[in-house]
Amino acid sequence: MSDMVDVEKALDEAGLTNSYVRDYVVHWAGVTRPDRIEVVGAADDARLVEEALAAGELLPAGEGLYYSRSYHKDTARSEERTIVATNDPSDKGVYNNWKPAEEMKPKLIELMTGASEGKTMYVIPYLMSPKGAPLERFAAGVELTDNRNVVLQMIRMSRVGVEYINDLGDSFVKAVHVTGDLENLGQGTPDDKRYFVTVADERTILHFGSSYGGNALLGKIAHGLRQGAYDGWKNGFLVEQFMLLGITDKQTGKKYNICGGFPSASGKTNLAMTLAPDALGDRYHVEFYGDDIAWIWVDDSGTLRGFNPENGVFGVAKDTNEKTNPTALDSIVPGTGAIFTNVAYNEKTHEVWWEGRGEKPTDLDGWLDWKGEPIAERSAEDADAPWAHPNSRFTTTLANVPNVAEDFEDPAGVEIHGVIFGGRTSDREPLIRAIDDIAEGVYDGLTLGAEATFAADGLDGQLRYDPMSMRPFMSYPEGAYAAHWLKVIGAAKNKPVFAHVNWFQKGDDGRFLWPGYRENLRPLVWLMQYRAGEVQGRRTPVGVLPLKDELLLEGLEIRPDDLDTVLSIDVPRWQQEIGFREEHLQQFDGLPEEIWEAHRRVAAALEAEAAQ
Repeated sequence: MSDMVDVEKALDEAGLTNSYVRDYVVHWAGVTRPDRIEVVGAADDARLVEEALAAGELLPAGEGLYYSRSYHKDTARSEERTIVATNDPSDKGVYNNWKPAEEMKPKLIELMTGASEGKTMYVIPYLMSPKGAPLERFAAGVELTDNRNVVLQMIRMSRVGVEYINDLGDSFVKAVHVTGDLENLGQGTPDDKRYFVTVADERTILHFGSSYGGNALLGKIAHGLRQGAYDGWKNGFLVEQFMLLGITDKQTGKKYNICGGFPSASGKTNLAMTLAPDALGDRYHVEFYGDDIAWIWVDDSGTLRGFNPENGVFGVAKDTNEKTNPTALDSIVPGTGAIFTNVAYNEKTHEVWWEGRGEKPTDLDGWLDWKGEPIAERSAEDADAPWAHPNSRFTTTLANVPNVAEDFEDPAGVEIHGVIFGGRTSDREPLIRAIDDIAEGVYDGLTLGAEATFAADGLDGQLRYDPMSMRPFMSYPEGAYAAHWLKVIGAAKNKPVFAHVNWFQKGDDGRFLWPGYRENLRPLVWLMQYRAGEVQGRRTPVGVLPLKDELLLEGLEIRPDDLDTVLSIDVPRWQQEIGFREEHLQQFDGLPEEIWEAHRRVAAALEAEAAQ
């Protein structure tokens, strides 16, 4: 990099006046040594898209739609390379992959030194909240990146521009992303050079060695989840990998907002973007707030509230189709500016395709797989390999989602009425069970899990636990995490109802018993009626289940015996599960006594039920 004058000039031209941000940019420009500096805002999107098209970093995928391909070893988050570093060893938890800040920072600085030579450093001032929100000072950040595609994705996923950070002083996250030489980083080998580090107590994020979304869009997971969760722990709010939706009963005018956590592949995005089933469409309207992250707090009047900090959707393409998620498809139509990553691409027609999208094209002319290789030229043994990467993505802004809530930009957020957890379980776990007690609700979240795709260690049906769906994103210890949940929810005057949902129960013949997708609104409506005291349900040792005549069943196609099964409890299987839970919870130091009491209450109730 030439002298520092360039930096100051670039910042002046962009109107970046925050002196703390300026010092930070100058410092890191000195480390990574880019050839030029550019401060970006949302208004630069069209120009940057044109530049990316000209450079071949993006390819056209229809009118106002774009396609990008990442390096073939750089297609997903890498949990083993993702580290939370702080200056306090007591921050170490079971899942946060904790390391001392003094060990990690020099390592990252060494890797990043001179690593952006010959490139542009883009300065991305961003906000992970609506402007003016009560948590705004925790939501601002400035990402430095040497990757133009990252800029384009960040513009879609967050609010970007100097106006978001100029008046915030030093209340911003310092987020540094250096792509690195992707072909020579030893991904997955003992010499792996990639590090994705959140120095949580210094509010600094240092990511080296990837251009993939979760590793490179630092506002999203590194700040929006890991750093946010740590800040929330220290400042009295919750940050969770939760979807958020609103349900309005047009008949009564009542509106309910439900947030919740689902381990991956448990239907979270599809639920977040769901619509009412046709039979209930006249009565219920569903609004989309967010599919991935919620920040939750208690306001000055004692009301539990939440918002989605993101400005876009970074959705998994695989299996997104008219049946599973019509809303998603409507949000990536021509003219939306959506970007597809690592799907199949036709270089002649500019179409995109992925597994589960619909019929596979039979005319292979022009079709390239996610690695850019012609499908027509595949060898016989590769003929059946996927066209799109299983973790291929689409990126689109919230404003493109047809049923996005009218008030999604409201800085005050929305009142939260229900907190749900949903794993993927083929038996034992009923369609829905409501939980009134806060400690039992938090206990249920801590023991959330999904069945491993194979029966690990020969224990059929044993879950891979994923507490609150935060296992890969935890930034502080689990005992403190449980205590923080009890404290925040306990401070709310309007207690939310907790619930556990499961759309994936199977019959002996392997078919799903519940039709799922849009029909999943039915148990959620029941939950809100239960909270309002309009239905009573049936008490069981693990929560309150709907009575059959309480569920809205009009227009639902389901066999009566299947309905009976999904509304019942398998006590012996639950007793086995309690044993697994105990083992799981024992690994967390300092788990609050209230959680153990909840565990014992549920175990004792199951024992009493079994004895009857």
